[in-house]
Amino acid sequence: VDAREGVSTGISAADRAHTVRLLADPTTTLADLSRPGHVVPLRSKAGGVLRRPGHTEAAIDLALLAGLRPAGVLCELVNDDGTMMRVPELELFAKEHRLVLITIADLVAYRRRTERQVEQVAEARLPTRFGNFQIFGYRSSADGAEQVALVYGDLGDGSDVLVRVHSECLTGDVFGSLRCDCGPQLHAALARVAAEGRGVVLYIRGHEGRGIGLLEKLRAYQLQDGGADTVDANLLLGLPADARDYGTGAQILYDLGVRTMRLLTNNPAKRAGLEGYGLEIVGLVPLPSRPHPENVRYLRTKRDRMGHLLDELDDVAEGLA
Repeated sequence: VDAREGVSTGISAADRAHTVRLLADPTTTLADLSRPGHVVPLRSKAGGVLRRPGHTEAAIDLALLAGLRPAGVLCELVNDDGTMMRVPELELFAKEHRLVLITIADLVAYRRRTERQVEQVAEARLPTRFGNFQIFGYRSSADGAEQVALVYGDLGDGSDVLVRVHSECLTGDVFGSLRCDCGPQLHAALARVAAEGRGVVLYIRGHEGRGIGLLEKLRAYQLQDGGADTVDANLLLGLPADARDYGTGAQILYDLGVRTMRLLTNNPAKRAGLEGYGLEIVGLVPLPSRPHPENVRYLRTKRDRMGHLLDELDDVAEGLA
């Protein structure tokens, strides 16, 4: 966007500064701005870096910690050759200009020391066909969402814990849908953790359809029946291919005492979603999927377009033909 008045082309530093001041002003309306423009507005997640450890959230958190309006400007420092500065270059730049340098991890650690955004509100024994678990109920102060974690055995010092972070899927987990592999993966994770004798299965609610919601997921099913894959179906609805965030889940794991873990997943992207909250992932443990004629295309999309580790899928799928 650009400011509608008080600027020339909108591209100069002065013009952009004027537009930024308008964006930070709560009295600004759409009528004060024109599109397209030279300033890209971003919106932070509620809960800040404890919800999503990103630059946008860090800017807003710093403003709030300073007692200022929740608005900020993100600028990327680059080297003379145009490449983005990394930590060594940033340290030199900060020293030269007498600036304080912090990382998002520093901000996460500070907020974790001074704030608590998940609250454990219930605990009970949960006998299952996989073994006897202890179930913990949590509520997030950021969005009010209720989450559950199933813990098996004694986590001890929290090191090298086998963990499954499972996204809610009503159709697969409850109704046994064959369109996905969610139900079998949940059951396999519970069995694997019980066999290990120690671990956590964290069940993340609000992750239906990779975060787009139950009814939107059903609309995506219609598009898939018309030929779209699971990624394109979301995009055709004007929604992200994957809208999940794992900040609340990471806080729950930390609260349970987990510090280093082996993550039960075929999805390497979950590593980035969970690290940065005081947790360290020391390994990925694959969770084999059992293809079915109804979900082979879904699994291939996971592998080919979302980077899931399903290398043996084609060999297994050939037996279904």
